[in-house]
Amino acid sequence: MGESQARGMLTQRVQDKALELMGREISTVELRLMPYVQYVAMNDQYIDMRRVSDDDHDTLAKWKEEGRVICYQDNLELTKEFWGTLHEILYLSYVDLYA
Repeated sequence: MGESQARGMLTQRVQDKALELMGREISTVELRLMPYVQYVAMNDQYIDMRRVSDDDHDTLAKWKEEGRVICYQDNLELTKEFWGTLHEILYLSYVDLYA
């Protein structure tokens, strides 16, 4: 077993996976938004935009511009590819804490 990391930590291996899957590194804001986006997508698919930060708004807009999120103002819709990307990154940063 290797060194442990804190849950939700933006490590080099998370950045490497983001670079592989998204073509770029991600920010801590993006990483911290991912579990909420996963939850919303699996449940009511509605994000109350009054309850997310300006940085989260910017991140959702970036993901929409990149073609990862189809819609987020009324009902959250993700591409199948981004759904897989979310899970790969979340696994490394929140589940597999011993690398």
